[in-house]
Amino acid sequence: MNLKNTIMIAAVVVTGLVTALFITRADKPSVANGSHGDAGDAEENTVKGPHGGKLFSDGDFRVEVTIYEKGVPPQFRVYAFEKENKVNPEEVKLTIDLHRLGGRVDKISFRKEGDYLRGDKVVEEPHSFDVKIFADYRGKSSKWEYSQVEGRVEMSQEVAAAGGIEIKTAGPASIRTTLELPGEIVLNKNRVAHIVPRLSGVVTEVRKNLGDRVRKGEVIAVIDSRELAEAKREYIESVHRLHFAQSSFVREEGLWKKRVSAEEDYLASRHNLEEAEITKQVALQKLVSLGVSAVEVKMLSVEPEGDVIQHEVRVPFSNKTLTRYEITAPLDGVVIEKNISIGEAIKEDFDMFVVADLSIVWCEITVYAKDLGTVKAGQRINVEAAALGIKSAGKVSFVGPLVGEETRSAKAYVDIPNHKGEWRPGLFATVSVVQEEKKAPVAVAVEAIQTFRDWSVVFVRYGNLFEARPLELGRSDGQYVEVLSGLTAGEQYASRNSFVIKADIGKAGATHDH
Repeated sequence: MNLKNTIMIAAVVVTGLVTALFITRADKPSVANGSHGDAGDAEENTVKGPHGGKLFSDGDFRVEVTIYEKGVPPQFRVYAFEKENKVNPEEVKLTIDLHRLGGRVDKISFRKEGDYLRGDKVVEEPHSFDVKIFADYRGKSSKWEYSQVEGRVEMSQEVAAAGGIEIKTAGPASIRTTLELPGEIVLNKNRVAHIVPRLSGVVTEVRKNLGDRVRKGEVIAVIDSRELAEAKREYIESVHRLHFAQSSFVREEGLWKKRVSAEEDYLASRHNLEEAEITKQVALQKLVSLGVSAVEVKMLSVEPEGDVIQHEVRVPFSNKTLTRYEITAPLDGVVIEKNISIGEAIKEDFDMFVVADLSIVWCEITVYAKDLGTVKAGQRINVEAAALGIKSAGKVSFVGPLVGEETRSAKAYVDIPNHKGEWRPGLFATVSVVQEEKKAPVAVAVEAIQTFRDWSVVFVRYGNLFEARPLELGRSDGQYVEVLSGLTAGEQYASRNSFVIKADIGKAGATHDH
């Protein structure tokens, strides 16, 4: 045989082998609908059975292991064969141990269901574990092992630290459930004063403008008022009449005691004295109601003390003493409204200034009817103005008793300290009301939660390994979230920048097939 023929024969043989290999691989059964494939298996060439599961052999005895989850929670379904024939499942005693990270072992027993053996426990996610299979069939024991990995990545502590990954330990936490309601910053109506003159006149001085700070008792404007002069005149005359009535009474009392005058004259003088005292008190109260100070009242007339002989006549009044009316601030605050100018004639009910104490403002909360049972006086709340990035805490001071016909809501109010002036009336805010505070046995940081496949997971750390752990979550307060299942207290997890781990798992081509 020459060299050319030898080469041709070798080429034919190689081509035949390749074709046979292709046909053999193409004839393998595909994964049954609803069960897992074999990606991630430690043994890349694991033989598949007729149901798409992993096929293990011990002589003529074989078992096919599948994880079935179509319409049901994931469960093991195992088919038994002797050579190519199915075995009655009742003749096989089977157990499977799943060894997970952290030392947890799930022991699964099996019972007959149809033509297969079904596991008595749900195969919890992730399906990442070392599997040990133990089978007894007709007095012979068989054992097989395999591993599969899902949602797992290896990362050293140095690499994790460089990625900004922080580790926390799952444990108990107080979870506050909150109700968010709309609010608006408004003036504290208990600290707002509308300043009116209480009598008519002409403005002669304006000492404060918009935005100016004022102190209680500080003069902010002056008006010239004939009504004030008339009120002061009435008071001065009442004092003089009282002086005269008092002197008359003293004289008549002396004469009556000496039996010189009649008792009727004595009683008449005493009556006149009482009337003069009443008239003087009324005139004084009128001045007080107009805001005239005690010092100014004393300057109007010298009161008699003791005998009438000791009375001194006052000096003449200075110019405009009787008509000058000073308007003072009733509280510390800021002028938020000004409506007067010099020379303006105003009436007694004219709104000259509005002064507000802005050191404490209100947050007016809109409470819908369905939430009235939640929002109560004394309840702690948090107020946030997202537009300015400011927050404050406080307590509900008052809940209004009325519900609007159109809005079907009531108003509640919260005192907010505002010494820096950041909280401006008219600013919209979001109010968080604590509904309930309860201790959660296991909780994790909210920022640790990631979405992996269709799960909410945290990445649990075991040495240099991180593995996705699906969780059933409960209540959250924005900082921590309650873990109902999937994690136990004491386990460590990535609390910050866990998206780095998720990205690494994605790069590794994590899959749910096995």
